[in-house]
Amino acid sequence: MLDQTAAGVDGGSPLEEVTRYAFVYGVKRTRRTLHDWQKDGWRVLRRWFAASFAIAVCLLLAVWVVAGVSDSTGLNVQTSSPPFAVGNLGDVFAIFGRNLLVLAFHGLACVAGFIAGSSLPLQAEHKRGLNRVIHERGGTIAIAFVIAATTFSLSAQALVIGGDAAAVATRLHTSPGVLLVTLLAHAPLELTALFLPLAAWITASRRGEWDQLLAATMVTVLIALPLLFAAACIEVFISPHVLRALVG
Repeated sequence: MLDQTAAGVDGGSPLEEVTRYAFVYGVKRTRRTLHDWQKDGWRVLRRWFAASFAIAVCLLLAVWVVAGVSDSTGLNVQTSSPPFAVGNLGDVFAIFGRNLLVLAFHGLACVAGFIAGSSLPLQAEHKRGLNRVIHERGGTIAIAFVIAATTFSLSAQALVIGGDAAAVATRLHTSPGVLLVTLLAHAPLELTALFLPLAAWITASRRGEWDQLLAATMVTVLIALPLLFAAACIEVFISPHVLRALVG
């Protein structure tokens, strides 16, 4: 199938023809995937949301554990801005902008998975040596990279946020657990939205559905954008009142 299609492309070296075919194949497969999801989209979304919510819960639990064992002495965390104090629309866009960077990183990881698992193997027969091994095992390499990057990201976030939570809890004369409860108004929604692309990546890689990742990136990012904006609004205008009601 590949040889027949590549042979039909006018001009260029065999590698250029295969690369062009891989691009055309990716576009066609993405359109077909989006069309198939229209028939039973909720089943796909349900898997993504479940995986993303599980990651969010694990991160919150890790933050709670780190906050419980952290030494908050000397830490100076601002409590005059959201989610500890009511902000304004500028704070909403600032939080939304920071989250967009994280979402972009996760989305790029999803696109990289599509390239490594779907497009690179199509070009492997025109490569030699180590380059060919990389193309043939692109999916495995992508899985290892994303697992390592995700583990590092979650660990770093748990350490930083956990330390900050311990410092704030000490200043407010409360426990880290109570403080985290006050953040549940916005944190699960925000984290679930941020991890949607990675959840789609994990789901597709386990099923070997690498050619669906480009479509998954588009869908998850479009879904995550309004959720992140809503979470930012809750963090700025609602979470401070929840904190005040529970902690004082």
